[in-house]
Amino acid sequence: MAGRPNILFIMSDDHAAHAVSAYGSRINQTPNLDRIAAGGVRMDSAFCTNSICAPSRAAILTGTYNHINGVTTLDTPLDNSQWTFVDSLADNGWQTALFGKWHLGHSASAQPRMFDRWRVLPGQGHYHNPVFIDSEKGIDEVGGYVTDLITDDCIDWLDQRNTDEPFALFCHHKAAHRHWEPDARHFSMYDDVEIPYPETFHDDLTGRADVIQSVKMHMLDLDPVMDLKSKVPEGLTRAEEIDWRYQRYIKDYLRVVASLDDNVGRLLDYLDDNGLSQNTIVIYTSDQGFFLGDHGWFDKRLMYEESLSMPLLIRYPDVIQPATTCDDIVVNVDFGPTLLDFCGLDIPAHVQGRSFACQINQHPAEDWPESMYYRYWMHNDGAHACPAHFGVRTKHHKLICYYNDPLDQPGAQGPASPVEWELFDLENDPLEVNNLYHAPGSAMLVSQLKQELVRLQTQVKDTAPFEIAE
Repeated sequence: MAGRPNILFIMSDDHAAHAVSAYGSRINQTPNLDRIAAGGVRMDSAFCTNSICAPSRAAILTGTYNHINGVTTLDTPLDNSQWTFVDSLADNGWQTALFGKWHLGHSASAQPRMFDRWRVLPGQGHYHNPVFIDSEKGIDEVGGYVTDLITDDCIDWLDQRNTDEPFALFCHHKAAHRHWEPDARHFSMYDDVEIPYPETFHDDLTGRADVIQSVKMHMLDLDPVMDLKSKVPEGLTRAEEIDWRYQRYIKDYLRVVASLDDNVGRLLDYLDDNGLSQNTIVIYTSDQGFFLGDHGWFDKRLMYEESLSMPLLIRYPDVIQPATTCDDIVVNVDFGPTLLDFCGLDIPAHVQGRSFACQINQHPAEDWPESMYYRYWMHNDGAHACPAHFGVRTKHHKLICYYNDPLDQPGAQGPASPVEWELFDLENDPLEVNNLYHAPGSAMLVSQLKQELVRLQTQVKDTAPFEIAE
């Protein structure tokens, strides 16, 4: 490994991998994100362990699962006395800064104290003329567009840093989070274009768990004023209204992604112009995936592929071969350990994640995991009505258990519902439309996957609210 590299960690919010052209997007182009992929590796099996903003961010920082770090829902702030991988960087001479979205609480015990300099949005923040909480200035309101402003802060900090020491800069964008308000440059983008519909847009969810059919993430659940910025035209049939809503929603989503991509380009250009590209690890990711009309849904939370998958592009010219791909399963708790490994720093024993540096520098480990564990805790939050569930994903199959119980988690609501299961064959049914859990001939596979689920739960020190029969 090369010594003491810089780190530029760019994280967006709710940016689905299938809205990145490096991942083969059918609906948009992201030329600057593609620059990272062209110069490094595209991770094709990167997954979050809990598809919701705060828990995923906590998992990335701490390298631990949410039942360990305590951030199980949106209503559980981070205890910032916990170790994070940023602490190890700072303790070993890296200059550290965070600009943008934090979303892990703003009390003294939850602020981003592990950074030398930080300037973050309160909660979700606003797209236009946002307020920031600044480690030096306190509350600060600035005119402009949030994606531009966060990038401005990053570039200003890079200009002022100590050039004799390495840096770790965390650029955390609000985009592409709801309510998708584009900037002036991209306001009319796609006006004369019909965005393609996903293959599963008209999925009627036949055979899926009852609780899945009840989630409030359909096109008809989008708010016309806040989400679509328009009254619904009169005289539309139900099918026509659903299509109209999709086009309104997806175009604004893609517009804020276009601004995001432009600003990633600004940062990459800065590295090039200042001779920093060769020795800087550039990571682009999002805190989880997002449904872009897939199965007729928006939002995330569920363990279906579009929500579970994270875009993860990594460029490090000294170590990673350009224009490569990696299909090994990695999860968000692995991100911190991997960066520490690249920097030649030790990974504390309590960390549950594992460095995947070996998987992307042509020296793969023979014992690399063949499966991953997922758990969503925020049962029936009211707004989306998504059920509490956990599951296992292997390279070929996925088993999901909707245990449907709030378990007294903050932000989760009752009542509890009966347990339901789903099983998908990801090779023959990559779109996840055929639930095989009760299908003839599936009993042995179900038993094997339940055993793997129990093994993973034991490995990460989690517990199920009931005994999982094998």
